[in-house]
Amino acid sequence: MNRISRRSFLQRSAAASVAGAGTSLGSLPWLRAAGANDDIRLAVVGVGSRTKIGGMGRNEIRSFRQVPGVRIVALCDVDNANLGPEVESFQKRNEKVAAYTDVRRLLESREIDAVVVTTPNHWHALVTIWACQAGKDVYVQKPASYNLFEGRQMVEAARKYQRIVQCPNGSRMPNGHAEALEYVRQGNLGKVVLVRHVHFSPRCSIGKVSGPQPIPSTLDYNLWSGPAPIAPLVRENLHYDWHWQWPYGNGELGNWGIHHLDGCRMFVGGGLPRHVISIGGRFGYEDDGQTPNTLIVYFDYEPAPVLSEFRALPRDKSFLANAVAGKDSWGANAMDSYQGIPVGKVIHCEHGHVVSTISSHAAFDASGKELKKFQPTTPDLNHNFIEAVRSRRASELVSDMLQGHLSAALVHLGNISHRVGQTLPDGQIRERIAGNQELSAAYQRFQAHLLANGVDLDQTPATLGAMITFDPDTERFVGEFSQQANQFVSREYRAPFVVPEKV
Repeated sequence: MNRISRRSFLQRSAAASVAGAGTSLGSLPWLRAAGANDDIRLAVVGVGSRTKIGGMGRNEIRSFRQVPGVRIVALCDVDNANLGPEVESFQKRNEKVAAYTDVRRLLESREIDAVVVTTPNHWHALVTIWACQAGKDVYVQKPASYNLFEGRQMVEAARKYQRIVQCPNGSRMPNGHAEALEYVRQGNLGKVVLVRHVHFSPRCSIGKVSGPQPIPSTLDYNLWSGPAPIAPLVRENLHYDWHWQWPYGNGELGNWGIHHLDGCRMFVGGGLPRHVISIGGRFGYEDDGQTPNTLIVYFDYEPAPVLSEFRALPRDKSFLANAVAGKDSWGANAMDSYQGIPVGKVIHCEHGHVVSTISSHAAFDASGKELKKFQPTTPDLNHNFIEAVRSRRASELVSDMLQGHLSAALVHLGNISHRVGQTLPDGQIRERIAGNQELSAAYQRFQAHLLANGVDLDQTPATLGAMITFDPDTERFVGEFSQQANQFVSREYRAPFVVPEKV
């Protein structure tokens, strides 16, 4: 987008495109601040498909419609097959809603106060930054960013334009996590010595197509691709399986892992680790996915490390056949677990531990006796966002843009270690990690799990990720492997969908 000066922008009509704004739009006279008694006029960008999975935008529409004083006044989706039916739903309720396929046109509207971003990950940053420049507040889905550079630019945009930007995830929900965190911080269980994140949940193959697939006539593929290259469509499910292809998504770490990695980060001080190493691969099937489906990531925090273990395969390979046949798709009894949970985190302390899931949190002493269950006192994230929009106090947000950026950074660090890594024989991996007891034990579990699924690491070796060193101050990699790792800090953007160096 062409950059224009503030003066020339003001000379143009109020309907001028916001896409080129390198300008402070917050002081434009037609951008009102929502008053305490006014309705908050909301737009949802990325409605999503009506398949079993892939409808996060629809979920947010349902949620925000329940918030008092909120009106959803606009919807945007690059696929009319998604957009049309949702517009019809509003019409059937006699609710007026504007429809857009291009978010740049939506952001020109004076009738919108805030936007909800539920696009694919590679669009999160641009929509957020453009919205901030247009004087609109933002509720951006997890993970906040597609890469490290974008996350920092989103923070800068929120601060420069004084916008309210919320980044939701499971650890910020009213589920007792905040209360458990405070309990541990008060020293009730002694020092934290290790934080484990486990996600053992089935994820079947996305299939393998024989060649590029036709682009649906209802879809503007140029807009869908946005900042990413326009590449042939090589996946069966257009609107969800981008998660497992690097140009658009961040794999399981970005899809599910972010919910708990955010909480892990808070338990070890809230910053970013100095070193990260991973072990993983895509095992059990051969498909069009590129991201690992089985992954260990060791985040070398001080004073306590975070160990993440991700498994998308079941306890044994027979489960996959049943899942494909529709007999069982999410059976928890088919999955591994750690201390009784297949999904969640365990905070190991000197004198006990905390078991944390999306729905419950409890503390236990060293003998395993339950000490306390934590009841939530934190607000609902949707309501919290709207309240902060009214008050104009970003400090009231449960998960401000900076927090979203830092937690998404863990996703990026784990993925970058993997992408810079090297496929090695089982024996060499064991030898190289032998000095780390926790990582070695995790790798033994990793191997046993894969064997149960018929995967022999001698025949199908794993990728040992690079031990990368990260400088949290500059948000760049230093030392060995830094040249390769820094290539993934940002990306080459496709004009005019360029995330700006200066927001």
